[in-house]
Parts: sequence; C-alpha cells; structure tokens
Amino acid sequence: MSSAADILLDVRTLQAWYGAAHILFDITLQVKRGEVVALMGRNGAGKSTTLKSIMGMVARRSGSVAFLGQDISRGEPHRIAAMGLGYVPEDRRIFTDLTVMENLEVGKQPPRKGPDGRMIPPWTPERLFQLFPNLGEMRNRPGGRMSGGEQQMLTVARTLMGNPTLVLLDEPSEGVAPVIVEGMAHMILELKAAGVSILLSEQNLHFAELVSDRAYVLEKGQIRYQGTMSELAADDEVRRAYLSM
Repeated sequence: MSSAADILLDVRTLQAWYGAAHILFDITLQVKRGEVVALMGRNGAGKSTTLKSIMGMVARRSGSVAFLGQDISRGEPHRIAAMGLGYVPEDRRIFTDLTVMENLEVGKQPPRKGPDGRMIPPWTPERLFQLFPNLGEMRNRPGGRMSGGEQQMLTVARTLMGNPTLVLLDEPSEGVAPVIVEGMAHMILELKAAGVSILLSEQNLHFAELVSDRAYVLEKGQIRYQGTMSELAADDEVRRAYLSM
C-alpha cells in the first residue's frame, strides 16, 4: 500500500484552454515514486497539452497540480524546473549551434535531495555518456548536425543534467528509427532503476508496454481509462476505442 509520501505528482481536475478553445476537461492523475506512467491516446487527444499544463506552459488553466507536496498550479516553468520537475518536449528544442557538451551545460542544475531527504547522485556528462554512448562519441558535434534520434537523446540528456526527481517525457518514440526506439525503452528502464520517475506521453502501445507500470488513456481531453499497463494491453475494447488508428 502506497502512502501520500510516495506521490510525487498529484493532478486534480486540471482544465486548460488555448484561447477560447477548451482542450482539457478535469484531468486527474498521479505519479508515484519509482514508477513510469504512460499518458496514452491518439494525436490530438490532449497528451502534450496535459504535460505543458503541468509544467506551467499553458496560459489559461484551472484545477490543482502538486509536486512533492507543493502546489505548483500557478508556478512559472523555470521555477517548477528548479524544484526538480524535468520536461522533455516533443519538438526537442536543442540549441543547434551549440555542441553536445554545450547543450548539456545549459541544462545543468545543482545536485538536489530526493523525496526521502537523501542526496540524489548528480547527473554528469560522463554518467550520461554511459547511458547514451552515441552522444559520448559526438560530444563536440553541433546539435544541428545530428539525426532526429540523436537529438532526442540529447534533449533527454540535457533535461537529466537538471537532476530531476520526475521527468515529463513527450512522445519519445515519435519520428525516430526503430533501433532508437529500442534504445529509448532501455534508457527509460535505466532511469527508473536510477530512481527517476517518468510521466510519458505516448501513442505507441508496444513502446509503452515495454516501460510503463500504469496508464491513463485520453480522448478529446478527457481521461477515458486508467489501470495497470498489463490491464490495458489485455483490454481489446479499450484499445480499439481509443488507441487504434
């Protein structure tokens, strides 16, 4: 039985708008310490908007978002990041004119304590190059001269340089080669083993099955299903209704 102290992220009745368009409707979800949670749904279901709203990047929103027991509902993105909530955007947003090492330096934050009060082993470039050997081989290469999959790795690595307790990971398997997808799955499991919890937005069921403990399924900005990943994988009706293309 998990306790309140195990809950890293607690989202209650989150709503969000883009201009006059109402996008999210009463999103309620939790991420606990040591787990990977998948936020699933088709394109346009509201997955990315949910992550951006949690991170304070959507101007008009309501509801409550608590991280490590603190209310971040009205927090600014840079202050939320400084608390240990990392965000990996779908569009990567690396600095194309900077090298791999320079991109990593941009994301660097001081070491921090985990929810249990103990110091989290800090992420360093050398530690990240063990997780992403390809990046270690191109540490002086400008970001603009990297493939999409390599840029995806760099974006994740740059976020980890902030020593996050929880990472919001937006569509990690989107638009990258299958071999990179396998590497991403391995990376997520390695991060989980290192004590990093993850909320990932994803529509690739196979990928989500490889890494996730639980899942929430969105359609038209509403949560239509929640359960363990194995329960979702076994539920043909839910998968046909909300995930099949």
